[in-house]
Amino acid sequence: MALKSKLCLLVVLLSVVALNVAFAKEDPELKQCKHQCRQQQGFDDKQKQNCERDCEEYLKQKEEIERQKEKEREEHERGGGGEGWEFYTRNESQEGEGEDQQQRQEEEDEEEENPYVFEEEHFDTWVGTREGRVEVLPKFTKRSNLLRGIENYRVGFLEANPNTFVSPSHFDADIVLFVVQGKATVTIMKKEKKESHNLKRGYILKVPAGHPFYLTSTDENENLFIVKLFRPIFLSGHYEAFYGPGGQDPESFYTAFSWDLLEAAFKTDRNRLKRLFRQQKLGSIMKVSKEQVQGLSKRGEGGSGIWPFGSESGSFNLFRKRPSKANKYGHLHEVDSKDYEELQNLNLMISYANITRGAMTAPLYNSRATKIAFVIDGEGCFEMACPHLSSGSSSEQYGHGQGSRSSMQKQKKSKRYQRVSGRLTRGVVFIVPAGHPYSLVASPSNNLEVVCFEVDSEGNIKYPLAGDENFVKQMDGIAKELAFNVPNKEVDRIFGNQEHNFFLPGPTQQKQGGRAYA
Repeated sequence: MALKSKLCLLVVLLSVVALNVAFAKEDPELKQCKHQCRQQQGFDDKQKQNCERDCEEYLKQKEEIERQKEKEREEHERGGGGEGWEFYTRNESQEGEGEDQQQRQEEEDEEEENPYVFEEEHFDTWVGTREGRVEVLPKFTKRSNLLRGIENYRVGFLEANPNTFVSPSHFDADIVLFVVQGKATVTIMKKEKKESHNLKRGYILKVPAGHPFYLTSTDENENLFIVKLFRPIFLSGHYEAFYGPGGQDPESFYTAFSWDLLEAAFKTDRNRLKRLFRQQKLGSIMKVSKEQVQGLSKRGEGGSGIWPFGSESGSFNLFRKRPSKANKYGHLHEVDSKDYEELQNLNLMISYANITRGAMTAPLYNSRATKIAFVIDGEGCFEMACPHLSSGSSSEQYGHGQGSRSSMQKQKKSKRYQRVSGRLTRGVVFIVPAGHPYSLVASPSNNLEVVCFEVDSEGNIKYPLAGDENFVKQMDGIAKELAFNVPNKEVDRIFGNQEHNFFLPGPTQQKQGGRAYA
């Protein structure tokens, strides 16, 4: 009898442990969603249950998407993912299979130690509700000391459903917004007035540090997607969002003050204040009615000119400016402080490149600017020459002392340029430091669209290394012969063979065109 009682007790204990483990493993986002359902005022029990079921269904769909992405990644790693970033390196002849396999292995090794490429798993979720999310990359120097030149910049994105509202806030950072998809009305409070800007794809808007602002996704059908660049002004590489108008979710910074102080400041009883600051529990991105959206978007028509056009003093549409480079292989739009005066104090240029499928950019480098690039659509790859990842050196050495003279000499002798490469798909961020030669290639099946924030752009020059305008063609003949140790005519034949500028036929197009590389 005693044994039976012990067995029963053991079963009960195991059941309790199992329940605790299951509860501990419940998705935090699901717990938050269900909590918000239970806190909804005006919902009866049935409505709350339906709301919780919607939460579970939403998380199931999200998990299914993640499983599909993981499956695609595994297939690609096994070589079964179809054409990836190495599409142009494949040799169709049987004789080249061994070389291709070795090259792919080298490229995989490069990706593992590549500090310049950031994919989806590198982003942190700062805001997440059923209606939208804000994802931000960590401080760049957390990845590598090689990126300390841009450690005071952060990059992220906002994605919001149609007809949604983002709560008012201010940041201890300057923010530059680039609208990739959808439509939005952004209202900024400046001194004793407010400016509202109606934005759509291609619009750039600066929100100065400390200025309260709020945002509405105004398209009824299309999600809003905005890329953001942050430049913190207090702590290097770190910024905070401060929510004033709000309540418990998002938490209002007013509630950090004592009720005695708030009573005196607002000349209002604390009970009324408590009701005010405890009412909001919907999260910082929430669903709103069409009537509310219309009311907010109408206010934007005067702040930024007549819809859908913008004014340079408020926002600027990048696509209004003629491309700085354009041919059938792609086009490049560039905007600086001469076009959009709000960029004056940021030393920043914003560019957008659309590379035709199968085409490429000529290898080039920036003399001063460091490029923070965000892939907004399409797929392709990039390659870059980097001296910092060469054999005998590592990213960890930089910024940790000079080392002995003998070790420095040894490192100098073994120095070589490492090819850094990476696959580019929507949402990937990659960094191109100043002076580093690089090239982008679009896949044979899709255009590659990239928006770039070019930091320290004042006085920057783009030096093309191939194409009709490459700088080698400008060199003296004797200098060419000395540099290459071949006759000047041979140098000119090679560097003068490409008739296109900036955007060129890619490797696949060159082979299909039957071009000879002799």
